[in-house]
Amino acid sequence: MSHGPRSGLAAVSSALLAMSRHLEVRDVLKTIVASARELLDAEYAALGVPDDHGGFAQFVVDGVSEEQWKAIGPLPRQHGILAAMLHEARAERLADVRKDPRFEGWPKAHPDMVDFLGLPIRDGDEVIGALFLANKLRPEAGHAPCPEPDGGCGFTQDDEELLGILAQHAAIALTNARLYERSRELTIAEERSRLAHELHDAVSQKLFSLRLTAQAAARLVDRDPSRAKGELQQVAILAAEAADELRAAVVELRPAALDEDGLVATLRTQIQVLDRAHSARVTFAGHGVKALPASQEEALLRVAQEALHNALRHSGADHVDVTLDRRGGGAVLRVTDDGSGFDTRAVRHAGRHLGLVSMRDRASGAGGSLTVESVPGKGTMIEMEVPGG
Repeated sequence: MSHGPRSGLAAVSSALLAMSRHLEVRDVLKTIVASARELLDAEYAALGVPDDHGGFAQFVVDGVSEEQWKAIGPLPRQHGILAAMLHEARAERLADVRKDPRFEGWPKAHPDMVDFLGLPIRDGDEVIGALFLANKLRPEAGHAPCPEPDGGCGFTQDDEELLGILAQHAAIALTNARLYERSRELTIAEERSRLAHELHDAVSQKLFSLRLTAQAAARLVDRDPSRAKGELQQVAILAAEAADELRAAVVELRPAALDEDGLVATLRTQIQVLDRAHSARVTFAGHGVKALPASQEEALLRVAQEALHNALRHSGADHVDVTLDRRGGGAVLRVTDDGSGFDTRAVRHAGRHLGLVSMRDRASGAGGSLTVESVPGKGTMIEMEVPGG
């Protein structure tokens, strides 16, 4: 195989080592794209990680300036050749992508691309991304792109095989990065729980001291007023310290608005803001919900926020409706949109769909349950129920 100045085993090894050095998903994606573009002498390279709504959860490019990228506009959808790579899980090598019957044109500011090479990134049977290159460069011509299709300087079978090797290792690097991020999330959750226990212990000790000091002051009021005054001053100091530690616990472990306004008012305020900020109509109704345990209120709020984010960012919905109703001693949250929906049967590996995993984890952690119903073209309904206290 000949791939210009970066050819050979050393170049492949360098690319694979670069991918293995990073633990953040975004950094791994950038390294994969840059390595592929350099290794195969391409003018442009990109990698898309699909979401559940016909778009991309992440999309990284190399060879396009930041100004160009901003001018191009919204991220692409899963259509045309990108969809073929994702859904049919096969390589695509084209002399002129513009002549392919699946080609649907570029946005106005998009650079022109001719020869094209794309491969799915697979983790077992699951396609977790699409890696593609465009415009093979000609080292003998100062690394200029191929001027015309079918000119003998496009991507070759050797290029496809090399990109396949890179895609296999990219799948490992990307999967490891996701596992690392998931592990870090769990570590943070465990640390928050530990901090809560420590704060609880510290505040309990302060309150115990406060009680003893107040009792001492009460006994001294009649026989030694000056000492009683000193004890009361100590009561004030201990009370202030306890209040500070409790405030720190609230800030760290629970959204402040929940404590100040309650779950219903917090949801209503946030949804009013979203309704003003988005073109979609966002509505809220709450019926008969009483105060719930703090962990359940926070979980309901976080699931509502995640579901709203998905609906407003990915589904293309015109209307998103949120309801919070009393059910027995607990409550049920329902977020419904009339957007694009998705095939729930196709969501086989929940680990990739971090939004759904996060919502399920929050519901389970609060002693509740989560139900997701969706049909392509007919919207999505996410329901979370908690039992109350």
